[in-house]
Amino acid sequence: MDTRLTAEQDEIRRTLRELLHRRCGPRELRTAVDTPDGYDPLLWSALADRLGLPGLALPERYGGVGCSVTELALACEETGRALAPSPLLATSVLAAPLILALGTEAQRAGLLPRLAAGGLTAALTVPGPDLATALALTGRNDGYRAGGGRAGGVQARRTPDGWTLYGQADQVLDGHSAGLLLVAAHTGGFARSRTRLFLVAGDAAGLVRTRQTALDATRPQGQVQLRDVTAELLGDDADVLPALAALGDTVAAVLAAEAAGAAGRALERTVEYVGQRVQFGRPVGSFQAVKHRLADVYVAVQAARSAACYAAWAAAHGEEVGRLALAQALEALQAAAAEGIQLHGGIGFTWEHDAHLYFKRAAGDELLFGPVHRLRDRAAETAGLFAHGEVAV
Repeated sequence: MDTRLTAEQDEIRRTLRELLHRRCGPRELRTAVDTPDGYDPLLWSALADRLGLPGLALPERYGGVGCSVTELALACEETGRALAPSPLLATSVLAAPLILALGTEAQRAGLLPRLAAGGLTAALTVPGPDLATALALTGRNDGYRAGGGRAGGVQARRTPDGWTLYGQADQVLDGHSAGLLLVAAHTGGFARSRTRLFLVAGDAAGLVRTRQTALDATRPQGQVQLRDVTAELLGDDADVLPALAALGDTVAAVLAAEAAGAAGRALERTVEYVGQRVQFGRPVGSFQAVKHRLADVYVAVQAARSAACYAAWAAAHGEEVGRLALAQALEALQAAAAEGIQLHGGIGFTWEHDAHLYFKRAAGDELLFGPVHRLRDRAAETAGLFAHGEVAV
């Protein structure tokens, strides 16, 4: 693995950082999250038109840039630094790879170019309380069901005219605003129970969507209700659960890069503040205890960034280490955010300051894709550690 950035990767980082610095400052960020969609459509258009960000990891034959997961993770590291609310995660990291992997050629040709251009956004709609389970991030997903039982979920029924869906999914990333929903639904009754993926247009009859109040406002979520909604089966009859499990490690690698970027920026802001804040006649940052605390955070952030870089490279080469990288990055972000709040003093606890946004991103991501100890447990299980009942000492 060569850790040096290529000229193309360096240009992606530089251009994206400059654009986000101009278009996604603290004031613009708060304005964007208060909109009905939860993001700035003009910024999203700029990211799509200038950088081709939505199609960064899609093949060129479908209108994409043709880069790998490494470049997508690098871009998400920059969006994580700015806590930029956008449909990038839901569209390009969760939904588009599934359409590419499972869709028919007609579905790919009809949808992927629109997703790559940014004119169409998508959301992976997974019923149940745990997206991490469906993606096999915190455990095997062979027991996952999109419907049935007390949870309800989403049921798919075949009619002479096609498929219809009925049910509900909560905590869907960008589910309230996406132009296309990729819905996991339960088919076949009890005896032939299966989970399949269906395509649902955002304006379909019988579809009711409501934005939810989320802990992390920069990661907008929606509730999706389907009342006999007409849907199209994704692919011919592909097995969905292995595809979701294969996607899970890539999602973890990209999220790790995003969390590492947010942790790095939280640390930078804290270092800037303690260098300016004067107490007892000297800058707060000159006290040895403060230096030690920030040094510990710096080590954690650099280790998380290294792990995220390797995970992104490994994902492009068939090696699964994304879960470990995500666990390390989430811990680094939690540490950087917590120290940031404390070392900013009284202002760090206020709603007006941005320190709490980084803390909420860390907590929100762990709720959606963790927790950290289960990510590590799943990584150990995948690697075959303690497979015969051994106990770590």
